[in-house]
Amino acid sequence: MTAAVSGTKELYDVTLIGAGPVGLFGVFYAGMRGMKTKVIEALPEVGGQLTALYPEKDIFDVAGFPRIQAKRLIEQCKEQADMANPNATYVFNQRVDKLNRLEDGTFELITHTGERHYSKAVIITAGIGAFEPNRLPNESARAYEGKGVFYNITNLPQFEGKRVLVIGGGDTAVDYALMLEPIAAEVTLIHRRDGFRAHEESLNRLFASRVHVKVFYELRRVEGDGSWVKKAVIFDNRTGEETTLDVDYVIIGTGFKASLGSMLEWGLEIENKRQIVVNSKGETNIPGVYAAGDICWYPGKIRLIATGFGEVATAVNNAKAYIDPSAAAFPGHSSEQRSK
Repeated sequence: MTAAVSGTKELYDVTLIGAGPVGLFGVFYAGMRGMKTKVIEALPEVGGQLTALYPEKDIFDVAGFPRIQAKRLIEQCKEQADMANPNATYVFNQRVDKLNRLEDGTFELITHTGERHYSKAVIITAGIGAFEPNRLPNESARAYEGKGVFYNITNLPQFEGKRVLVIGGGDTAVDYALMLEPIAAEVTLIHRRDGFRAHEESLNRLFASRVHVKVFYELRRVEGDGSWVKKAVIFDNRTGEETTLDVDYVIIGTGFKASLGSMLEWGLEIENKRQIVVNSKGETNIPGVYAAGDICWYPGKIRLIATGFGEVATAVNNAKAYIDPSAAAFPGHSSEQRSK
């Protein structure tokens, strides 16, 4: 979409949409390339999904870190970004609703509050887009949301010595159960079938732990005193037989559903209404707009933080060459650069 020129508005070399780990690594690389950088984040702080949904989760597949807690990884990413790009501008609690290409080739980004931002290039690092939990079709569980029924774990110590029921069979539920097992008094995980979708290593750890795993079980209802959950009634979906558990918490780990929201209206080429199509340079079908991380797609795409780091480095360096044709896309090796 083309609109008026950017005029006297403050213009940035690159604006990243999303401040998760991939976005933060993009800030780092933009600093390495001397690019005036802005970051627009819908949440109130950096970290994206890792901060909002999984801050206590351990991550094992980031190079150089045999094991690192999600919130600690974000701290390290922010420290790295600040080192290379101390003057980057961060805008929080702003969701970009419109992306307009101006007559001079720059971009206008309009947020849901009406604020306008201007940039020579845009890199979309918005993770899975806007997300919300996959809620169970269970009215009693919804009645106790925030009263002992939760969809994520943000404060692990609160579960110390407590009885916890975890629901689900994917990575989210299994990871939650493994996080809780060392500190909770009792952890029960139920799954509606005997096939799990979690990583093999996680399942090996689960079945070797003291977590009570009950397959072919589902939640019938939760019970409480109105202010907090007290019991969970589960049932065997093969026989209908019910079992009542005394619980202090119920964690529904059935994952989250995501939507690209207004990005679907930006004229971008989209794959399955879920991801933005890019080429080997991270370019979208709109010149000057790039995407990296979980939100982008190309043949053979693997959705991992590790691959996102490489994708955003590629996008930033190609964006540098886009806004400054005299600059090479290849940045040189960081080890050859003098420390500041």
